[in-house]
Amino acid sequence: MSTNLRMSRINKQLQRELALIFESRVKKSSVKGIIITGVECTKDLMKARVYFTAIEPHKRPGMLKDLREIAPAVRSMLGQTIRLRRVPELEFVIDTSEDYGAKIDAILDGLGFSSNYRTGSGGEEDYDE
Repeated sequence: MSTNLRMSRINKQLQRELALIFESRVKKSSVKGIIITGVECTKDLMKARVYFTAIEPHKRPGMLKDLREIAPAVRSMLGQTIRLRRVPELEFVIDTSEDYGAKIDAILDGLGFSSNYRTGSGGEEDYDE
């Protein structure tokens, strides 16, 4: 159990540090709009899968290409800021969970389900029975 807690803390630390690196130290303009949504590091700290998205979804494939090119430099910057025995190799992956959620919402809306509750005049929720 403590190993899972440790890995969770490492993943969160990597996510924070990477977000800061992209915000302040990376000069490549094509990756400036990146949003780091999560990090999954292997237990041996050899590899870290970095999930990202962008405000403009159509730019994600181009960002992925550029991120793969600058991954070694980002890893080097990460090594200067974190205290780990080994800095993991970074693998960038487009996070499609937001797209998946929107697709599920559209399906539910098409079936007549709504993600929002209807509220009555008194602020209480009305349920159809």
